Amino acid sequence: MKLKEILQGIDYKVVRGSEDLEIGKIQYDSRAVKDGDLFVCIEGYATDGHKYIDNAYKSGAAAIIIGKDVEDIPDCTVIRVKDSRKALALAGANFYDHPADKLKIIGVTGTNGKTTSTFMMKSILEAAGYKVGIVGTIANYIGSKKLHTERTTPESLELQKLFKDMVDDGVQYCVMEVSSHSLYLDRVYGVKFSQAIFTNLTQDHLDFHKTFENYYNAKLILFKNAVNSVINLDDEYGERVYNDTTENKITYAIDKNSDVKASEIHMHSRGVDFNITYGSEKEHINLNIPGKYNVMNALGSAGACLKEGISLSLVKKGLEAMIAVPGRCEIVTKDYNLGYEVIVDYAHTPDGLENILKTAREFTKGRLISVFGCGGDRDNKKRPIMGRIGSELSDLAVITSDNPRTEEPMAIIKEITEGIKKDNYIIVENRREAIKKAMEMAEKDDVIVVAGKGHEDYQILKDKTIHFDEREIIGEIVEALKERS
Repeated sequence: MKLKEILQGIDYKVVRGSEDLEIGKIQYDSRAVKDGDLFVCIEGYATDGHKYIDNAYKSGAAAIIIGKDVEDIPDCTVIRVKDSRKALALAGANFYDHPADKLKIIGVTGTNGKTTSTFMMKSILEAAGYKVGIVGTIANYIGSKKLHTERTTPESLELQKLFKDMVDDGVQYCVMEVSSHSLYLDRVYGVKFSQAIFTNLTQDHLDFHKTFENYYNAKLILFKNAVNSVINLDDEYGERVYNDTTENKITYAIDKNSDVKASEIHMHSRGVDFNITYGSEKEHINLNIPGKYNVMNALGSAGACLKEGISLSLVKKGLEAMIAVPGRCEIVTKDYNLGYEVIVDYAHTPDGLENILKTAREFTKGRLISVFGCGGDRDNKKRPIMGRIGSELSDLAVITSDNPRTEEPMAIIKEITEGIKKDNYIIVENRREAIKKAMEMAEKDDVIVVAGKGHEDYQILKDKTIHFDEREIIGEIVEALKERS
């Protein structure tokens, strides 16, 4: 494709060379540059692409886009733009022939509930006969085809390529998790969303955003780029989002008056059933995932699909077809006759941990045992808060390691325990041993919640990343305990 075609819609100035040249691929990582490529310098969280201009030039870059003035201009075409991140997003859309315009895109943002909501909407839309793609934390999906993902929302260039692959495969709807990072870093810049869902807002990612206000404002960007907004009024920030949003709006809630509402909620260990009303219509839903917060996720998902013209009866069909979401309140011991249950959940924020423990308490006949830690190199302010929540809502808390990254695991654990006021906890630093200890202590009718990693099948240590799938580990511990008995 000609460089001038890639630059369409971008405010730019030619510093050197000509726009009338052929480009092979677009790259923002200098290590991936090949002869004839366009290299876009973007400023990342950890480094700045402008530092690698010389590397890109030596690797054969035919053109380079810069977002700020640089001293040494290489002997190739150089384009100056005001914002290279926005330029990358628009260039990617041009290069892949604007695939987002050929999809109906539904975005979900919020601290918790994004992943479950995307799976719920995929099930509803498929019940209505559509082919659906997912962009999210667990994996990306093109129909039933599962693709590995490195982050919740890909960089804009990869996102546009993913949209193109979806279009080429006949996908009609893309439902995607839209992280606050991706909004702030313009990964979805230029993408028009058919629906934007707000789930909730609680403390998270303050290591990146620095203040809660910055975090909120990053989330709000999604609703400025959506045709319709679907807003949770039961969340304390929902009303603020509602007031800050000018486009078409639909609300959902359990406690407050709203457009989509749940009532007569009955929770049990393997799910929850409730009535859902929308205008004069009503359906009874038997959801195969437990938890009041999953009723909220179902309401938001229903609201977006209803705004897409899908009937409430098809919403019911799609929600009831869902069996489980990997690592989201996932009961991993249903095939074993242990007398107690072990649940794996991705809860890694104070609100997430509180939700899963309150949900588990609803159907726990014996003791509730929690196993959790906190990630390293992340917001450390939430550590004592999670310690307090885990201790107060459990009969026994096993404090352990999560993904310690470059931090010392015991230093993280010490910060967690600073928030604990009760003496109902033990420390087992090794996560596998912590899970094993909880299972050894479990008695009939107990429930163990292993929180923090959910769908992840790895653990990030200081010097390496190891395979660590809690479903496999729990299965191995079950077999080992059987042999011992």
